[in-house]
Amino acid sequence: MEQLFSRYVLDTNVLLYDPDSIYAFPNSQIIIPLHVIEEIDRFKSVMSATGSNARNISQVLDQCRKLGNLSTGIHLSNDSELVISMSTPDNIDFPEELNLDRASNRTLLVAWELLHQQQEVTLVTLDTNVRVKANVLGIPTINYDGRHQDEPYQGLTRLELSGTELSQFRDRNILSGDQDFLSNEGILLLNKDRQDDVEMAIFDSKIGHLRPFHHDDGVWGILPRNPEQHFALELLLDPEIPIVTLSGKAGTGKTLLALAVGLHMMLMENRYTRMIVSRPIFPMGRDIGYLPGDLNEKLDPWMQPIFDNLELLVSNSGRKGTKGYQELIDQGFISVEPLTYIRGRSIPRQYMIVDEAQNLTPHEMKTIVTRAGEDTKIVLTGDPHQIDNPYVNEGSNGLNTLVERLKKYSLAGHVTLVHGERSPLADLAANVL
Repeated sequence: MEQLFSRYVLDTNVLLYDPDSIYAFPNSQIIIPLHVIEEIDRFKSVMSATGSNARNISQVLDQCRKLGNLSTGIHLSNDSELVISMSTPDNIDFPEELNLDRASNRTLLVAWELLHQQQEVTLVTLDTNVRVKANVLGIPTINYDGRHQDEPYQGLTRLELSGTELSQFRDRNILSGDQDFLSNEGILLLNKDRQDDVEMAIFDSKIGHLRPFHHDDGVWGILPRNPEQHFALELLLDPEIPIVTLSGKAGTGKTLLALAVGLHMMLMENRYTRMIVSRPIFPMGRDIGYLPGDLNEKLDPWMQPIFDNLELLVSNSGRKGTKGYQELIDQGFISVEPLTYIRGRSIPRQYMIVDEAQNLTPHEMKTIVTRAGEDTKIVLTGDPHQIDNPYVNEGSNGLNTLVERLKKYSLAGHVTLVHGERSPLADLAANVL
C-alpha cells in the first residue's frame, strides 16, 4: 500500500447521504468516529432513502469488519485505510461552549484531537453550521459533493475547422487529426472562415467516428431554436439511447422537448405503449397522504407545469383528430405518477420523463433508473442551479451524479441547454436574479 497523503473525518450526514463515501477519497485515511455508528443505527428502521442508506452503510461496515480490526485500520480497495476512532474528551481542552451531548460536536472533537496530535486532518460534512464551528476551531473542512469533476459535462462540444476540413467531413464523415470524444457526445463543427457555415454531428462509439444527425426536423410542431435543442432532439429520438439527461436553466425547453418527443414516439411511431410523467414530491420519501383529495387531486398542484406543457403541445400539434391531453390520460396513454411508490416496479416499453430531477439524491436516482424494463426510455430533466432539497447541492445531486457516471457509456446521452427560449423576460430573470 502506498503512503497515505490525506486524512479525512466523515460526519454522520455524509454516510447517510452516500454509503459509498468511504471510497470517495483514494490513497487516504478515512476516519469514522465511533459515535457516528451509533447515530446511523438510529436511522436503520426509517422507511425512507435515509433509512435505506443507513442500512447500506451498516452492511458495508460489517463487511469491512471481516477484513481486520477497525480500530487499528483496514485497507480498502482504493488504497485507502478505514479507521473507527474513539474520542477521549478528558485528555484534551475542548471549548466548553460545545456541548458534547450533541453528536456533531463529538465529531468536531475527534478532528480537534487529531490536530492537537500534530496530524493534518480534514472534516467532511454536509452541515453548514458544523463547517462554521470547525472554522472557529481551526479545523479544515470540505463539503461532500461526491466524485465529480470540477467542470460539469456539457454534452456538446464546439470545434472550429477550416472550410476544407468541414467539406471533408461532409463527404466522408472523417476529421483530420486525433480527436477524443465521449460516446454520444455532440459536436458543433464551425467553419472558422464563415460564421454561417456549421454542421452538427454526434460521436457514435459503435462505428468509432462522428456521424451527421439523423433527425433534422422538429417533432409535434416543435422546431429546435438553437444547437443544444437540436442535439437534444437527436438524443431523444434515438431508440438506441435508452437514457437521456437534459440540464439547463428555466425556460430552455427541457420539459417541452421531452414531452413532444414522447407524444411523437408513442402516438405516431407506436414505439412505446405509454408515457409516464413524474416529478419529485419533495422530499421523495414523503407520503402524499397529507394532501386533501384523491390521488389525482393530490398530484395536480405538483404536476401543473407538466399539464401546461401538454396542453400547449396538443393544442399546437396541427393534427386533425388529435385527442386532448386529458383524454390521453383517461385512456391510459399518459400516466402522471408520483415517484414515491416506484420502488419494486418494473417498467417495460414505456417512455418515462422525470422532471426536476436535480432534487433527487444519487440513491433515489438509482432507484428510478433501475426500474427500466426492456425497450423503455428514461428522460431526466432539471436545473442543477435551482435545488429545493436541502440535502443535496449543485455538485452532489442525483442528476449531476448520473451525468458524470454515465457519460462514457453508449446507452446514455446528455446535453446542457443554455439559451432561454420561453421569453426575453424569463431569460433575463434566469440569468440575473
